Amino acid sequence: MARSLEGIRVVDLSHVLAAPTVTMYLADLGAEVLHIEPPIGDDAREFGPFAGDHDKNHSGYFISLNRNKKGLVLNLKQPKAREILKELIKISDVVVENFRPTTMRKLGFGWEELKKINPRVVYCSICGFGQDSLPEYAERPSYDMVAQAYSGLMSITGPEGGPPCRVGSSVGDILTGLQATIGILAALRYRDKTGRGQHVDMAMIDSVFATLENAVARYTISGEIPGPLGGIHPSITPFQGYKTKDGSYIIAAIGTDALFVRFAKVIGRPDLPGDERFRTNPLRTRNRKALNEILDPIMMTKTTAEWEAIFEKEGLPYSPINNMKQICEDPHIAYRKMLVEIDQPRVGKMRIAASPIRMSETPGEVYAPAPLLGQHTDEVLKALLGYDDETIAQLKREGVINNGY
Repeated sequence: MARSLEGIRVVDLSHVLAAPTVTMYLADLGAEVLHIEPPIGDDAREFGPFAGDHDKNHSGYFISLNRNKKGLVLNLKQPKAREILKELIKISDVVVENFRPTTMRKLGFGWEELKKINPRVVYCSICGFGQDSLPEYAERPSYDMVAQAYSGLMSITGPEGGPPCRVGSSVGDILTGLQATIGILAALRYRDKTGRGQHVDMAMIDSVFATLENAVARYTISGEIPGPLGGIHPSITPFQGYKTKDGSYIIAAIGTDALFVRFAKVIGRPDLPGDERFRTNPLRTRNRKALNEILDPIMMTKTTAEWEAIFEKEGLPYSPINNMKQICEDPHIAYRKMLVEIDQPRVGKMRIAASPIRMSETPGEVYAPAPLLGQHTDEVLKALLGYDDETIAQLKREGVINNGY
């Protein structure tokens, strides 16, 4: 099957999560991604769970993010390794990295240097506060937790009245990676029209802040400082999870007045829409506590499965709150093929999340496992740069490159 990004080559200097998310999606769409690691490997190789011994090639965390990529080891502390990197950049379309802002400049690969090496290259940098930032912020180290906290996301996450909470997945990294992917694709489109590459400067703080939608609008319009509300929507009611008879939860997402009329009917309270406190969505939101004092005991009279059947028949928006076992074994996930099996070297068969990008002609797909540490170093140097066996052997003796595995 043809792939959308066939012919695009990516030099991937990423580590851990934000930038590897970018190169994962580019690889899923067919780009040739050269994942360059230091001799000790990407930090993510140290993160569990491990599919076997605590070994750099057994990290399920690393494997899930680096499928479809080729793995090289370059010791960029060595001048010859930096020369190899320069040669690869000359014949590539995209460079992706997520070091602190000065790291690449110190190595001689900042944007000003890269556009001289290859004027057509699209260079994507990801860091906490951006390449163009206030000087005192430029070198701050940043992880997902920092981005969630600084951006304001944690201040609106968690139970109502409770302490701020981190969102359960690393959305600061993942959102930045997704937005960076959009930026790279747009820059490639521009490059194809003009012949000029450009710098995609992604800040994790920007990326998370840009997704806070309702919370930002509530402050800028009214001056209200939003706080955490648990599973409750700040401006739509009822739009939350309710505990049911079997101790599990079901989401009722009743987003309009018309839906509320139908919802009230199927729960046996057709009178509620006529109550002046609940007649419109703004009134229901203002009187949420009073409404939930009515709804909570009603929702406890049936199991989640029973409510699902009732809401399904009426065409109401709902969902059970699934745990990981439930969602991984869900028939719709199976139908959509969102868990795929790979044959991972040194590990064997394992299942990972599939690409969510579905297109009629060139969908994203998982077609190769994650590389062992340095697995493709020799192959890439021979095929792309024309190095012979003796030159490669000499570079290994000098500690410039290695296979690592």
